[in-house]
Amino acid sequence: MTRSESVVKEIIIDVDNINKTYPGPIPALVNFTTRVNKGDVLVVIGPSGSGKSTFLRCLNGLEEIDSGTIIIDSIPLDDNEKHRLEIRREVGMVFQSFNLFPHMTVLENINLAQRLVRKKNRQQATRTTMDLLDKVGLAEKAESYPAALSGGQQQRVAIARALAMKPKVMLFDEATSALDPEMIGEVLEVMNLLANEGMTMVVVTHEMGFAREVSDWIIFMEAGRIVEQDRSGNFFSNAKKERTRRFLSQII
Repeated sequence: MTRSESVVKEIIIDVDNINKTYPGPIPALVNFTTRVNKGDVLVVIGPSGSGKSTFLRCLNGLEEIDSGTIIIDSIPLDDNEKHRLEIRREVGMVFQSFNLFPHMTVLENINLAQRLVRKKNRQQATRTTMDLLDKVGLAEKAESYPAALSGGQQQRVAIARALAMKPKVMLFDEATSALDPEMIGEVLEVMNLLANEGMTMVVVTHEMGFAREVSDWIIFMEAGRIVEQDRSGNFFSNAKKERTRRFLSQII
């Protein structure tokens, strides 16, 4: 039984028929509809260029949709700037690149947004930061600079920085793709921990082991469209579409 099957959940992400186009022959998103329950993990997979990252970036307003609606925690992502700011405060995102400030220590990197956006004082921010660094196994690196950390350590700091804002939803855009193979496991371990703690997560990844173990739902995309969307167990054991089965046969 997955976490989502054990209790009745409320919808926290509601995406209805969104479309997004860029210049070129292939649209980025076509009539894309999905819903994510609070506390669930949705994993999005598909070939390169299928629109996975575009979907994530649309969820927090980094990309503008052409049509359709996105509602997160009852807040519509529309032209209202107040709504956009509220959503960005409630949605954390971890990218392929770590985006840490090189001239700041780990502690300063994580404290910064807490002080600017959440208006915490230094003591309050530092307390939160140290708790999160302990969670991701890096408490001893608080005074280190990013250049002194491995790629896996930098990505764990980036996750801690996103969590410091107390988000209701976490987005992960191929968070392990820039890492050496031996560093991937330490980042996936932190993501697994968050999932088990009930964090709502939308994850774009090529790590099928993680997807099978942690996800509640899977979306398989191609050319901006949802080819198949199902519960994780059904998806991997009994995919309905031939295109899905062919894709899985190539990567598992």
